[in-house]
Amino acid sequence: MTYTEVMQALEALGREQTKQIYIRHGAREPLFGVLTGDMKPLAKRIGKNHDLAMRLYAGGNYDAMYFAGMIAEPDKMTETDLDDWVDKAYCYALADYVVGTTLAETGFAQPVADRWIKSGREFVMAAGWTCYCELLVKLRNSNSVRDEQKIKRMLNRVVETIHQQPDRTRYSMNNFVIAVGSYYLPLRNEALAAARTIGKVHVNMGETACKVPQATQVIQKVIAREQQKARKQA
Repeated sequence: MTYTEVMQALEALGREQTKQIYIRHGAREPLFGVLTGDMKPLAKRIGKNHDLAMRLYAGGNYDAMYFAGMIAEPDKMTETDLDDWVDKAYCYALADYVVGTTLAETGFAQPVADRWIKSGREFVMAAGWTCYCELLVKLRNSNSVRDEQKIKRMLNRVVETIHQQPDRTRYSMNNFVIAVGSYYLPLRNEALAAARTIGKVHVNMGETACKVPQATQVIQKVIAREQQKARKQA
């Protein structure tokens, strides 16, 4: 499909009600209001397409930028490409669910995420922390993050600075603690201790019903599920 054909297809999938929800979550015009689930068949039809993804993201339409993440080819992207994407990520959905997750699939994920975390820019920092969340999730099947001391230092950084960070950075840092506690067994106890220390994380969620997950509760639920599964298999 061409760029024009994809844009026409996305527009046809748009819903006014969804558009208004996205706007409440930080999206802005131009956008069509396409549900993520409605994008998936189109993404499957197209497959991975680096050039098309880059053009869709550059166009500035929220739905097209989100869709670009679905068909992107991270192994073909450069650090410059990802820096450009994160610069254009004007809301948390793009920063976290498109840019941060795409960065996690590259071979240079950690050094770029480290740089973004130090940037002092809300959505850029959020994308960096989200990238590490994705890398930690992948630990279930691989050793994508092997430096235990580095993760420990990052946990300490969260404890020391989370409540002084911008809203969406704070949210992603809280998710990082959850990811460590849920997926990185060598530091599970440290993650639980960090979660207890930081306590409730307050984030301005705007005119939405979204809530910030309580890190301690989420990690404890993961542990409980694992223990229950172990008992059934015994």
